[in-house]
Amino acid sequence: MIQPYEILLRLLLAALLGGVIGVNRGRLEWAAGLRTHMLVSVGAALAIIVSAFGFADVLTRPDVVLDPSRIAAQVISGVGFLGAGTILFLQREQVIRGLTTAAGLWAVSAIGLAAGSGLYFAAVAATAVIWVILALLKPIERRFIQSRNRHPRVTVRLGGVPALSAVEAVLARHHLPTFKIILRRQETGEDVVDILFQRSVQAGQLAALADGMRQIEGLRSVSFDPPGTDRTAAT
Repeated sequence: MIQPYEILLRLLLAALLGGVIGVNRGRLEWAAGLRTHMLVSVGAALAIIVSAFGFADVLTRPDVVLDPSRIAAQVISGVGFLGAGTILFLQREQVIRGLTTAAGLWAVSAIGLAAGSGLYFAAVAATAVIWVILALLKPIERRFIQSRNRHPRVTVRLGGVPALSAVEAVLARHHLPTFKIILRRQETGEDVVDILFQRSVQAGQLAALADGMRQIEGLRSVSFDPPGTDRTAAT
């Protein structure tokens, strides 16, 4: 039977390692921060401790067979529901946010299982690797991958006019390769048109298009966002 101090050690280690990952996510102001990651890790550690040692009193019976891995498997699958709550689809950017946080929660649950089962080196090593992935690789990913995958964009806000037809008329005169056009109606009654272009479109072409949009009746604002730069706005 596992000793009480060993249980405490495993739970505290799980909390510490989960907190290391949670500090990074909390620093970026994600919903799942320090406390969430610590709770997931400690809960997973407790689950594996209960699975491995919680039924020792019935193991002496010849008709009882215990599989300690069954609760661990349920933890791994069950955390998926928690991770799903951190995933959001942002219509404005047409992207999904929160996948990294969901994956981090899933990984932290595995760290808790490792700490709870006494695999201390595996738990610490996994924490170090996950921390490097979350904290150190993000700037590299943002600079070399995300900037290349982002489409140039022009956003037009209109009020009281047939939004899409007016924008398409101006767009047709500039002959720019279009990737996607998104029309959204706001609660205020305004129409917002997001025009995404192929990555070959340059900043100067977007600026010329934004100037062309000024002639549209009812224009509230127009902004353009070329890859690798901050959004430029004009009214």
